[in-house]
Amino acid sequence: MLAPKRQKYRKQFRGIWRRIATKGDKLNFGAYGLKALAHGWIKDREIEAARVILARATRKNGKFWIRIFPDKPFTKKPPEVTMGAGKGDVSHFVASVVPGRVLVEVDGLNEEESLSVLKGIAAKLSVKTKVMTKAL
Repeated sequence: MLAPKRQKYRKQFRGIWRRIATKGDKLNFGAYGLKALAHGWIKDREIEAARVILARATRKNGKFWIRIFPDKPFTKKPPEVTMGAGKGDVSHFVASVVPGRVLVEVDGLNEEESLSVLKGIAAKLSVKTKVMTKAL
């Protein structure tokens, strides 16, 4: 799974979402992309599932870009443990996503293939998304 190589602090606060994306809100590389419509955390496993779908679809021709990275540690306490006694251990990493953020981009495929691939990825992700195209 994806994880940062090193971090300044092992555990983080959850944080709050107050904004919409101003950076990373436009297609920069591909002709088609997937844009988030809601706040949320995307797990490293979800990003890996999307990467597998993209790699299979663009094997012969095409290219893809994953524009998010899971750099936020998610902690979890073991089952049947009482409240208190500190914060739990790091379970996995998540990417914090705000509305308007472009998650993945695809290029080199025709429109029909691109849309079907992006819809398949959207089914794997835990946030609501929409497919976008580059304005020509």
